[in-house]
Amino acid sequence: MEAPIKDRQSRLGLAAMSGFRLPHKIKALYITTRHRTGKWLADALAADSAAEVAIEEAVGSLAGVARLREETFDVVLISHEPGVLDALDLVEGYRAGGAEEPIIVLGTQSEQEMAVLCYEVGADGYLCVHTATTRQLLWIVARAIQRHQLVRENQRLAQDQQARIQAEREEAERILRQQRAMLGHQGAAAGKADESAERSPARLPPPHQLPKQLVSHYRDLLRTYVIMGTGNLSCELKQLAEVLVSAGITAKELMHLHLYVLEELVRGLGTRSARHVMTRADLMVLEMMLRLAEGYQTRYYQRIHPPSQQLLPGFAER
Repeated sequence: MEAPIKDRQSRLGLAAMSGFRLPHKIKALYITTRHRTGKWLADALAADSAAEVAIEEAVGSLAGVARLREETFDVVLISHEPGVLDALDLVEGYRAGGAEEPIIVLGTQSEQEMAVLCYEVGADGYLCVHTATTRQLLWIVARAIQRHQLVRENQRLAQDQQARIQAEREEAERILRQQRAMLGHQGAAAGKADESAERSPARLPPPHQLPKQLVSHYRDLLRTYVIMGTGNLSCELKQLAEVLVSAGITAKELMHLHLYVLEELVRGLGTRSARHVMTRADLMVLEMMLRLAEGYQTRYYQRIHPPSQQLLPGFAER
């Protein structure tokens, strides 16, 4: 490889300003053959003080696999020597075996000829040893390490998010089972020890005593309430409560309707979070229960205190 490029300090300053720097220490495994030892590479990297690179050499693919099983490395460098050590087949085998370390291929062929082939088998880069500089190798290695760190972090975050969503879904199912129990609908799995049935409880039967139009209207209100909250639906909820009071709907029947629609909504969430839906749904049914109770209270008061005819002004009772 060529000597380090000029104006090193100014270029390092620009890299620091961009928010990314070369790692201070890099632990590398160099897989090569007896025809090309790793001394030349170690000497070239030692001449560049931008990063401290510790290179461990492994001769042949089998020795490389053994070292990767025994120890972890920041990056794997593979010498591509057709007929002796085919780096493309080696990288493809490593990736198929689950190797996650960044892999950079070093060869004598041009980058235009080999780079795409290396990417296709899972390598993170290719460098021609006749034209590349030491600093170029360091930056490609640093970028590959950063990329793999970001991939691992994204995978961890995705797994954490999936676990959180699954926990929220299980909590929602548990709450729905408890609420069904309040109505006397334990479900087919309530009295059994079948764990699979507990994870997928029987659905609440539809409220046959209520018109389908009312069920559909409540479904639309609940979906809108989950999105918009109570502020924009006060009139609609008040009108619905008046309809329920006029029809003589009980609190238990209203709760049955609510749970039936809520179960449909929760099961249709897919991979989305259920916490927000359950919280908003609880607020809506609480508000509906209060309006229903106030409606029946008003009707009861009007029944025990019926309106009386008042005398017109100037007409005294005789």
